[in-house]
Amino acid sequence: MNHYHYIFTGNGLSALLTLLEMIQSGQFSDKKILLIDSDSKNKNDRTWCFWDSEKLFEQIISKNWPHAWFKNENFTNQLNLQPYEYKMIRSADFYQLVFDEITKQPNIEIFQDEVTDFSELGNHCVVKTKTKSFTCNQVFNSIYNPELVTSQTKFPLVQQHFIGWFIKSKEAVFTENCPTFMDFSVEQKGNTRFMYVLPTSSSEALIEYTLFSKDLLSKPEYETEIENYIQKLGITEYEIVEKEQGNIPMTCFPFWKNNSKNIINIGSAGGWSKASTGYTFKNSVKKSKDLVRFLKKETDFTKFHKINKFWFYDLLLIDILYRTNQHGSAIFSSMFKTGKAGLIFKFLDEETSFWEDLQVIWMCPKGLFIKALLKRVF
Repeated sequence: MNHYHYIFTGNGLSALLTLLEMIQSGQFSDKKILLIDSDSKNKNDRTWCFWDSEKLFEQIISKNWPHAWFKNENFTNQLNLQPYEYKMIRSADFYQLVFDEITKQPNIEIFQDEVTDFSELGNHCVVKTKTKSFTCNQVFNSIYNPELVTSQTKFPLVQQHFIGWFIKSKEAVFTENCPTFMDFSVEQKGNTRFMYVLPTSSSEALIEYTLFSKDLLSKPEYETEIENYIQKLGITEYEIVEKEQGNIPMTCFPFWKNNSKNIINIGSAGGWSKASTGYTFKNSVKKSKDLVRFLKKETDFTKFHKINKFWFYDLLLIDILYRTNQHGSAIFSSMFKTGKAGLIFKFLDEETSFWEDLQVIWMCPKGLFIKALLKRVF
């Protein structure tokens, strides 16, 4: 049975970011590392977007925008994102970047198979796949177990679920330098529902129908809404170039409590998605950097986590969206109608002072949050 220092169960975003950070640190070249996943990650299977004021993964940014639209049934607001830009990365480009780096590392191996089990046995761990078993010192697990969240009620789960179409239209209807961040003008149907439009030219865009809600829809329901929206834009002829779909758990469930000394949960399995927004890419970049810094000093994974004030802010919003899902449009509209987008993005990046927190919180419907706060306290 082959033995490794570290095994990654799953090679999704969090695993690849952490592994890339380990490579770039130059301090793990003497460690044998194994990456296991049933997917070869050789195609474009998703799109990641994030706001950024620096040069994060600049070499693979496929599109960036200095402005964005926010819309609902009552108003349209073009947001000036300074000092940020909204940026898009296609997963195929990210996978290529990371795997190119991996191939240069003689200490890193990739095994394509489905992980069936992993466990900690004393001072080492065992990882089993359908065809083989391996031992290692420590495991980075990114296989999400939804039962951990659904089997309890203290920390509610709101799902961010979506289907998106990359289309090429006959008509030049898109504003190439301005995506639609959220368009709540679509019928809400008792939920939090919006359209998300990322134009790459005047006739090409990703159009995504997104919900923050407890329950998923059938595939035709998403696609019917996309078709209606395309028609509303004045498009008469179009080609669907690609499709994507996803479901991101939005919850403040304390996944870190399931870490052991030698097994750590990362990505969705570790609560790395920002609970209040579902944004994953930039949050995972930060977490991966924190984790590698931790690895340089510590070996006990139970020590890797800190709760901050933003976790509690997120908890209140998730409570509201779970109990009164129809209020999502009002909450986000109140923030983006008069608020400065730069301050809101800084808040969502968890980089604001307490005074700046209050400026953002004051924009929101106060009754909803006071009620949620009282429920949590009492």
